[in-house]
Amino acid sequence: MRLIPILLLCSIPLCAQQIPLPTDALNRDLPPWINFAGEARLRLEGSSGGGFRPDNDDLYLLERFRLAMSLRPVSWLKIVGQTQDARVWGENQEPPSASHQDTWDLRQAFAEVGDMEKSPVAVRVGRQEMSLGGERLVGVSTWTNVSRSFDAARAVFRYRNIKLDAFAASIVVLRDGQIGSADAGNNLHGLYGTITKLPLGSTVEPYFLWRLEPHDKTEAGVPGNLDMKVSGARWLGKIGAFEYNASLVFERGHLATDRVDAWGGGWLVGYTFTGVRATPRLSIEYNYATGDGNPHDGRRNTFQLLYPTRHDLISLSDQVGWINIEQVRARVDLKPSPHWTVTPSYSAMWLADSHDALYNPSGSVVVARVANGSAGRWVGQEADLAAQYSLTRVTQIGAGFAHIFPGTFLERATPGHGYSYPYLQISTKF
Repeated sequence: MRLIPILLLCSIPLCAQQIPLPTDALNRDLPPWINFAGEARLRLEGSSGGGFRPDNDDLYLLERFRLAMSLRPVSWLKIVGQTQDARVWGENQEPPSASHQDTWDLRQAFAEVGDMEKSPVAVRVGRQEMSLGGERLVGVSTWTNVSRSFDAARAVFRYRNIKLDAFAASIVVLRDGQIGSADAGNNLHGLYGTITKLPLGSTVEPYFLWRLEPHDKTEAGVPGNLDMKVSGARWLGKIGAFEYNASLVFERGHLATDRVDAWGGGWLVGYTFTGVRATPRLSIEYNYATGDGNPHDGRRNTFQLLYPTRHDLISLSDQVGWINIEQVRARVDLKPSPHWTVTPSYSAMWLADSHDALYNPSGSVVVARVANGSAGRWVGQEADLAAQYSLTRVTQIGAGFAHIFPGTFLERATPGHGYSYPYLQISTKF
């Protein structure tokens, strides 16, 4: 048996008895300016009805192991390095997908001057995680076995209740068996602001991003480079038990002779019933992203994703992306006990434009398309149930199940078989 599952499973009784973890003991014996931390995770997941086809099932085991070291030789300087080993066993796809397997790679390696979370001015340079817009714009994508990092230079400025994050970044492209690297010219630059302590318990986050991507193609199939400006804002807050969250994203620019003109948004309201058993939180969410009704007119109206955390952005099954989609979702978060969280949810989904495709969460794969629009807009419904149990202060067990009931579009554009996604996961820190 490999070392990683042993560490994962053996940490459970250690934590349960509140015995110090291996890195706790190690850090006590090291100088105070050196710190080690680790994570391990196993997830058994599968699918039935992949591509909405019968007899297309899969079942596999995902394993992820991380070990990080941070150095703080002086109060104003921190140096962090993190390695990651992500593997998959039993997957039908061969070789394994890039999101499932990347053996022993350098996930983070950065130097930070000041404190990015507290200091009036701070700078971080190197390979790092990035999170913007509640991870709708840019996210770590923790659920994905390999996860995501960027080669970036960032500076944070704070003044009273205002924060500005300025950055230039390139996503790290992972290749199994090699150290991940950024592709030349594939860049994201931006300014992201945060203004807190506004009326009605509000926080407003305006931003302007500049997306550059080489080696793309126009609607006519001519090679070109994408130059896209992304602007918008996020508005969120809480008034007592009531909460709200709204996001608007506008995309403008060009790809060679093609014009980019698209937008997307998400709106959520929620209420927590504090005086009720299990403290239920009820939320209603509406998501929309434009599609393109004419793929030959030189106008790219299909909303394009940047680098969001894709898992559960639209639904738990992760089969439908925030692209050419209209969705309504109802969700209930329950806490039957301090250790348990149970979350049922329901989604109804339509294409924003029936002449465009249904896309997966990466945006790079078309699930189905009927160009003349005859399949209609009704994608279908999804019912989800997820639960998590905190076994100890550092160990969690989670399980979930999602099922898509195909609507008219899927029934006409695909074989129309229902899709199911079950999973069982255990994670721990050490």
